[in-house]
Amino acid sequence: MLDNGNGLSMYLLEAGAEGTPRPLVILLHGFPELAFSWRRVLPALAAAGFWVVAPDQRGYGRTTGWDPRFDGDPQSYWMLNLVEDIVGLTHSLGAKSVATIVGHDFGAPVAAWCALLRPEIFRSVVLMSAPFAGPPRPLTDRTVSPMLSMQRELARLSPPRKHYHWYYSTPDAGAEMCRAPQGLHAFLRAYYHVKSADWSANRPHPLAAWSAQELAKLPTYYVMNLHEGMAETVAPHAPSPSQVELCRWLPEEELRIYSDAFKRTGFQGGLLWYRAANEPECISSLAQYTGQRIKVPACFMAGSSDWGTYQVPGALESMVSTSCAQFQGVELIDGAGHWVQQEQSQRVNALLFRFIERHASLT
Repeated sequence: MLDNGNGLSMYLLEAGAEGTPRPLVILLHGFPELAFSWRRVLPALAAAGFWVVAPDQRGYGRTTGWDPRFDGDPQSYWMLNLVEDIVGLTHSLGAKSVATIVGHDFGAPVAAWCALLRPEIFRSVVLMSAPFAGPPRPLTDRTVSPMLSMQRELARLSPPRKHYHWYYSTPDAGAEMCRAPQGLHAFLRAYYHVKSADWSANRPHPLAAWSAQELAKLPTYYVMNLHEGMAETVAPHAPSPSQVELCRWLPEEELRIYSDAFKRTGFQGGLLWYRAANEPECISSLAQYTGQRIKVPACFMAGSSDWGTYQVPGALESMVSTSCAQFQGVELIDGAGHWVQQEQSQRVNALLFRFIERHASLT
């Protein structure tokens, strides 16, 4: 546990700190994950000569000091404060800089904003599964977020739909998932399965526009049926016992780490990230950086079966052409879906090593 100077006592997984000073790499997980999600990356990068740290982020796992209430302090989950969590963590580690910050899923925008706002600390960045389109434009209506506008459009479809970001922002989502009819462990098994390459229905492709008609092409775990929760959404696609037995990237004893953690903490801490991200005030706090680019070297990785690459139409194209001044390329990894660093850890480790070695700095 380490005090990050921003109100948190952060639980860390760490490897490679022993011996002579090494370039520091920080790994940021997404939802519903933990520092444990990097279990196959930490030892590999440490063996390659790096000091590697993965925290349980605000709202997750064994990290403490965060507000768990839906009606608590949402500003503590605004993106700029999540960046301060990682800046504070870096200082508490005694490091002057981070050779590479790596973010997966909702950890990706945190990593991107770290690199954009504090390039003197975060010297390069790798984003996984969530490309960075750049800072948002100022809202034309200061009271209405783009997600609220889109949700109104989705609800008018036939059949009516809702975006999972919207669902995750509601007060009932956390309790519904904790009390899933199939049980929390079985819910997580189905959720991880349906977003992985193991679910053969995942055949992602670019979407033409940010419109209800286009977003409705996403699987229902992204754009849900209006009157269903996430537990109901993924239940029909749960893997069979034989499929679970064959799942080498997430065997039952490893899934139990997640289910035990969320049984203890609930999901609300992680879900508050979604609520905060959809608040007009939070969006406005980021819009002051409109037009700014990530200046440090950056790259993007994802599973070739991951819809996350395309869930925001145009985001990947913006990352390639506009939002990153030193973009180093896109890697779409076969045999992986959304949980790329778990599903294809050897390939991810090789790509990370190549990128970090090229850009690592001890200064």
